[in-house]
This record gives sequence, C-alpha cells and structure tokens, in this order.
Amino acid sequence: MAKTDAFSPYDELLSGPLTDPWTHQQSEPARYEPDYDLLGRILTLPVTRGATSESGSFANGIDAWIAQELRRAGFGADEVWPRATRPRVLPRDLAELLEKLPAAQRSDLARRLADLPAVAPANARILGRAYEKQVDVVLARWDRGAEIMISTKAQLSSFGKNLPNRFEESYGDAGNLRGRYPLAAVGYFFVQRSTIRTSEPDAFERSVDMIRKLRDDGDRNGYTATALMLVEWDWHSSANPHAVRARPDLVPGDVAPPQFFMRMVDRVLATTPVSFHVDVRSRRERRAIPVAESDSATGG
Repeated sequence: MAKTDAFSPYDELLSGPLTDPWTHQQSEPARYEPDYDLLGRILTLPVTRGATSESGSFANGIDAWIAQELRRAGFGADEVWPRATRPRVLPRDLAELLEKLPAAQRSDLARRLADLPAVAPANARILGRAYEKQVDVVLARWDRGAEIMISTKAQLSSFGKNLPNRFEESYGDAGNLRGRYPLAAVGYFFVQRSTIRTSEPDAFERSVDMIRKLRDDGDRNGYTATALMLVEWDWHSSANPHAVRARPDLVPGDVAPPQFFMRMVDRVLATTPVSFHVDVRSRRERRAIPVAESDSATGG
C-alpha cells in the first residue's frame, strides 16, 4: 500500500482518543459541540504550505474533520469514509477480515489493496438517481447501504462570482442522491474564509440564504441538513500568520455546524431500528440503552 495519500498530513491529528460531542444531560435538550479546535489545527496545515486552493488539500482537511465528527458521534470507524487511516474507503467487512488475519497475511493483503481500487478506492463514488457522484464524506455498509452522504465545498476568495453556479450544482446533487436513497441523511457543508463579511458582505448574505434554501422543505429534493462555516487566518499577523481559527460565532445559529450534525445524526436514528447504531443512541440520549447492536456479520 502506498505510504501516503492526500489525507496523510492529517493522520496524526486524527489519531487521538475520540471526545464526546454531546454536552447536555439526560433531562436536557440535546446539544452538540463540534471540535472546532481540531478543525483549526487541520486547516492550518494546508494554509502553512500555501495550499489554499478551493480543491485539494484544504478541501480534504474539511472532509477529514467532518468524518472525525461522525466518529465522535459514535458511528463506526470503518463505516465512516474517509477513514482516519489508509485506505480511506474500505468495506467494513473487509476491515474486520484484516483484523482477524495473522500479522503476516494481514500485512500482505493490506499491501495488495493499493492495487485494487475496485475494493479499496481512494474516493467514495455513489450512483444517484441520474448519475454517479463522488461524495466527500460517507457512512455506509454493504448490508445497510449509504446512510449518510455529505458534500463539502470551500470558497476562499471571489465569493459572489461563483455562488449561482454553486447553488445550481448543489441543488441538483441533492435531488440526484436522494432520488436513489430517500431514507439517507444527505448533507451540504460550505466553508468560507471570514473575509467575506468585510470584502463582500452582499455575498455573505446570499451565502446564508443559499444554505437555508438548499434544505428539504418537504418536497424531498433538498438536503437533510446544511451548514455554513467561516474560518479565518491573518497572513499579516506577527504571532502565527498561518493559524486557522473556526468562527462559528460569525454565522446565524440556524446555519451553524451544531444544528447540522444534530440533524444528520437524528435522521439516521429516525430511519433505523433501535438495535442499529446503539452507541450513537446511547451518547445522544445520555443513557445506556439495553439493546444489543444488530450486526449481520456476527449473526445478530
């Protein structure tokens, strides 16, 4: 297997223990707190290297962070793609097989996976109703299908220029994916540099409006959840000119990341039996749920 890939720069940051994102008590309304500090540390890496184009390393950092948030919520490490380690897309059942093999065989098979893109592809491509789409963050298993599909976009300059195209493209992608997976949670996560608020305030207002209008309003054509995230760094700073900071406080609460992750999680839990995603339910409800996890791989 190749020693590195596009997500490798973030591996060390993703290797620590998973923290609990739920901050409420059992009797309180649910509250989800994303790990904004981790997002800042991840995005600082491409900014430091000058890799701040709207595709590539910066976008991969966003995907890696969102996938880590799903793992923090309790979803399986091998069910969330991109995985925190190589290969980034690997069927859960194959990951379990690798774990059970003797060390020598495990190492040999893992090495061979690099030459089997049909088994362990670099990206998750999913067939929608009308066309195949590369989906940035996915929760899936062969026996359950795709349960979460999230598209991410980054816009760091020329904000107003590309918004109409972004809106049209994104709305079409939502209908395409939901047309084949009507029960799945389909999300859209948009990251912009905070300079938009001062350089193009009209584009910021249109961005917020776009994020709201991309949501499903009952016609099953929009996204389950959408979010807008602003990030900032100051190349003129004498302290740390490359340090990226997440600024959720700069966007309205109804488009901020906490509601996004709550809606996505709640959608998955609402469309699956209580014996599915038991760990996620237990964390979300702040109690131990006395139900065994349903798992066909173990005959459950």
